[in-house]
Amino acid sequence: MVLEMILKAVFLGLEAGGKAVAAMNVQDAERLGVLSLARITIRFNGVEQAAIVHSSTELMQPGCIGVCRKVWTGLGLKEGLDVEVEIATFPDSLYFIRNKLNRRKLAYDEILEIVEDTVKEKLSDVEISAFVTALHSFGLDLDEATNLSMAMFKTGSSMKLDREVVVDKHSIGGVPGDKTTLLVVPIIAACGLTIPKTSSGAITSPAGTADRAKVLMPVDLDMGEMQEVVVKTNGCIVWGGSVHLAPADDIFVKVEYPLSIDPLLLPSIMSKKKAVGANLLVVDIPCGRGAKVKTIGEADLLAKDFLEIGSRLGIKVRCAVTYGEQPIGYAVGPALEAKEALQALMGRESPLDLIEKATDIAGMILELAGKSDGKRIAAEALRSGKAEQKMREIIAAQGGDPKISPEEIVIADHQFTFPSNRSGHMLWINNSSVADLARLAGCPKDSGAGMLIHKKIGDAVDKGEPLFTIFAQRSANLQRALDRLDGLKIMGVGDRMEMLIHEVRERPVIKRSFALDR
Repeated sequence: MVLEMILKAVFLGLEAGGKAVAAMNVQDAERLGVLSLARITIRFNGVEQAAIVHSSTELMQPGCIGVCRKVWTGLGLKEGLDVEVEIATFPDSLYFIRNKLNRRKLAYDEILEIVEDTVKEKLSDVEISAFVTALHSFGLDLDEATNLSMAMFKTGSSMKLDREVVVDKHSIGGVPGDKTTLLVVPIIAACGLTIPKTSSGAITSPAGTADRAKVLMPVDLDMGEMQEVVVKTNGCIVWGGSVHLAPADDIFVKVEYPLSIDPLLLPSIMSKKKAVGANLLVVDIPCGRGAKVKTIGEADLLAKDFLEIGSRLGIKVRCAVTYGEQPIGYAVGPALEAKEALQALMGRESPLDLIEKATDIAGMILELAGKSDGKRIAAEALRSGKAEQKMREIIAAQGGDPKISPEEIVIADHQFTFPSNRSGHMLWINNSSVADLARLAGCPKDSGAGMLIHKKIGDAVDKGEPLFTIFAQRSANLQRALDRLDGLKIMGVGDRMEMLIHEVRERPVIKRSFALDR
């Protein structure tokens, strides 16, 4: 084993997802004493870059080292230049991760170092996965959750507004069609409060708030542009990824998603609220068998944690436990939901559940800010057209067309309407199946794809009446959704609630529905 090697640089032509990676011939890797996924330091002209190494017998010739674009541009390399390569030392954060794997409670300094090394790419994917899995398996108490929130806040960008009161809202997600934010933000801003709303794109759902808002206006603003919009209009709806509020969370999510785990729910949300300067926050916790949180008891326990972490971070929190057993409104999918939200703001064809939920949450925010009878004020802002006017101001400030009409929003033209095969009443709607079907139709990538729900729980249904319509931009996607219809239990129609849910005749494969959108 040698301590250092001189190798010729070769550009791999890989973006590597923005990560620092390198490829070495197996013989060189053995001489240096490194295995695949180990760390190396590459040095050129006094500048050094850490990278995760991959060894290969065929990709790279002995005496050469292939590097991705990040390393290539970071070191200012050219083909064939000699670079120094040595084994990188293990970061201390790796020992802290091992401590968590051994069920030890982590201190703030330890958590901060893990988060900093994650953002600086000093930890490999395997090591980050170990950390996230340890949090899921052994849990994190409120001290650790608070410290993780602060660490994620400290390692990201933050907004400083010269406003005494800054409010925000957040939904933990899990319910299709929840376009409530598109109403709440303009209602609150029209009432004179400041609400800098950052939102995610869809991860497991048919549409995230950023996907819906993108139909109406650009959402990929940087921090300076976002702040200009907020100062001008009192509000915004911006994609959180473009303002880098908590970059570590974007990395952790890539581990959580394939494993269907979400141990960072509270720190992820609270760090981003801290970053936009919010001091008042309402958290929407949809509850029910079709939602992420199944029971009111679970919802209350989660709310308790939000309130406690909020108090530690200097954010006054209230939680709204909301009904989550069916989609909100009738539209599911980015363009369909944006259209429904705009119609609601304009006072046209307003779904009662959407209006009720939006004014409930906006009312809670207003009362948290010291106003009395908040729901009435929120409803009046919506009824009077002030919320619509404010939304159009926000659209213009973010670079969209303030005169956009619902009719101008493009909906996919391939569609299929599914009729009821019996009469009765709508007894239940399977949220996860609705989400699956909409994603099969092309959501969220195809913004015009999705579903329109024609009947909600409790509605009377006649045989042959439409239950839902699927929209797809491509005929292949529509066919893919139709092919899965038999396997997805979307809705239940009957005269009364039936006691038998289903019969199990062989060992079932349990596929737990998982919602991860924040």
